Amino acid sequence: MALNDSQVKDEMEKMVSFIKQEANEKAREIKIKADEEFNIEKAKIVRQETIAIEALYQKKAKQAEIQKKIAESNRNNKTRLQILQARQQYLNKINEEAQRALVDFANNDPKYAETIKNIVLQSLYQLMEEDITIVCREKDLNTVKKAVEEVAPTYKEKTGKTATVKYSPNYLPAASAGGIIMSGFNDRIVINNTLENRLEIASDELLPAIKTLLYGASESRKFYN
Repeated sequence: MALNDSQVKDEMEKMVSFIKQEANEKAREIKIKADEEFNIEKAKIVRQETIAIEALYQKKAKQAEIQKKIAESNRNNKTRLQILQARQQYLNKINEEAQRALVDFANNDPKYAETIKNIVLQSLYQLMEEDITIVCREKDLNTVKKAVEEVAPTYKEKTGKTATVKYSPNYLPAASAGGIIMSGFNDRIVINNTLENRLEIASDELLPAIKTLLYGASESRKFYN
């Protein structure tokens, strides 16, 4: 049976209503899905940014810690250097005082002549040569000559050698602490027995003991010369 106009209109309205309902439901589904995707993407971005911020913070914190350690190390090194410099200055002062005492001993102490005698004999034993040259202070020349005369018999008795001595006109500095420089074998072998040189050798050998006496034992030091 054919539909009249009123029935056709009703059917059309029903179809339109159904289509609108389907469209609205579809739109709601799309919106819900879009909202879900948006929230997921938003959470992802927030998480990435959070991770990036935490990484940046950790990097900055690590850099700050490194800078702190560097500054602390520099400060400790500076302090340590100042302490070492102060100690070295004090050791230098002790050495300078010892040198002045040597000069005073060489110029004023009657025992200096006996010291020269011992040094001459020791130098002869070290050199073990007959033709030798001695360098000394000009003011010590007579003292040294007398010492050579006194020790020559002992040297000959012990070694069987007769020392023939020449005295160099190139004297040690007048302000020095004395002693002698003896050479032999055409000056190829030189024995430096000036009091300054003997002081330097003694200072090097005694330096660890002096440091221990002045500053206490070093915890890091395991060996001693």
